[in-house]
Amino acid sequence: MNRAPQPGIVSGVRAGSLAEEAGIEAGDAVISAGGRALRDVVDLQFYQAEPEVEVHIRKANGLEELLVFEKSIDEDLGLEFERATWDDVTLCNNNCFFCFLKGLPKGMRKTLYMKDDDYRLSFLHGNFVTLTNLEDDDWARLYEQRLSPLNVSVHATGLDLRRKMLGNDTAPDIIHQLQRLGSLGIQAHTQIVLCPGVNDGEHLERSVRDLTSLYPTVQTVSVVPVGASPKLEDWSLQRDGIELVRPTPEYAREVVRRLRPLQEACRDRSGATIVQCSDEYYITSGQPVPPASHYDGFPQYENGIGMVRTMLEDWARTKRKIRAGKKRFPGRHLVIATATLIAPRLAEVAAEMSALTGATIEVRAVTNTVFGDRVNVSGLLCGGDYARELAGCQPDCFVLPRPSLDYFGQKFLDSKTIEEVEERLSAPLTFASQWSEVLEILERGPQRPGRNAASNGAFWSEERARLPEGSAWAG
Repeated sequence: MNRAPQPGIVSGVRAGSLAEEAGIEAGDAVISAGGRALRDVVDLQFYQAEPEVEVHIRKANGLEELLVFEKSIDEDLGLEFERATWDDVTLCNNNCFFCFLKGLPKGMRKTLYMKDDDYRLSFLHGNFVTLTNLEDDDWARLYEQRLSPLNVSVHATGLDLRRKMLGNDTAPDIIHQLQRLGSLGIQAHTQIVLCPGVNDGEHLERSVRDLTSLYPTVQTVSVVPVGASPKLEDWSLQRDGIELVRPTPEYAREVVRRLRPLQEACRDRSGATIVQCSDEYYITSGQPVPPASHYDGFPQYENGIGMVRTMLEDWARTKRKIRAGKKRFPGRHLVIATATLIAPRLAEVAAEMSALTGATIEVRAVTNTVFGDRVNVSGLLCGGDYARELAGCQPDCFVLPRPSLDYFGQKFLDSKTIEEVEERLSAPLTFASQWSEVLEILERGPQRPGRNAASNGAFWSEERARLPEGSAWAG
């Protein structure tokens, strides 16, 4: 990925930041930092991690400035960019039969159709990448900057099976690549998207054993069900003869059963669970989710792992707060809209919260008509689905899941804005991810969501340790 560096166009400057004090404004371009041309936000973060750094700026009016910042090593300049990469994005070179993008209908947000496989976006935002397109200069950069952790899609460790799943006859050996990352001090969170009849059963057990043997380089191994829209189901069946079926309760129980002894072995051996099973398998099988201690700090939360446990832990704390403060809200009426998978669990808690607070809290399950009803997670519900399903309800406000919106908290997957959906409903929209936030809504009323939390990635002042003495990588 040897591309010519491009300047990064500033989209915003945080109030009170070093950049604001220096007079940097939206529309200015950042050309270099520490004398190094910048390819992306990662370069800026890396080269600004000094007690004194010189930054080359091109103002929106064309004038250029050299600014010198004196700061603590970990202090951020306070710049925001609309794009994380300024030299384009590495696109995926695979042709997976279960690729979710192939099932996207028309009319979604434009960024959803970009089939990226860029390790920088994995480091910055937690995207899963396959590592099939790394070139020598990419490995050299990984050696220099130690971008850790990365999120890696494995699916199968057997080379032939993985190549079949990726639709890529030249995909390298993933175990070899993970070992190479480990030699650079880079850790990885991995995932296996489980396709019934393809990479499950003995293949799954082999993959899990291969990956967990690489701990601590491989920090976690997530096992998640394939998500398929009707369009993707038809495409996969016609092209490969593979049926992407929804996990049945019996199948989900079998997955949990196979993984449990592997999880126990990891805890006995290393003190960490490592093998993480999707919440969907626990819910579908009717089995209880593990305790919080089994999730190793919830690093795969955004992958649908540990969300139910986090919700239950948050509700336990919120319940104590309600009781201690004797918080009552008689007459208040909220409707919580969510996906069909989790709706029954939320309804149980909502009934308990209603009894404690005196408020009326309803849960409405929303069927996904855009991707198909087998896609049953809240993050893939569209604005049109909410508008259709909630029409006729008359609460004080609707509480929708924050993952339904984009990073900026403005648009749904189908590009509808919050305001557009509100126009079709009878009450304002507000957003939450936990029951503690629902309590805040009861106390303060609806509020507009902000941006998502800060992106992934550690400060480099903490990551500058060189290779362990005597270690090397040949090849």
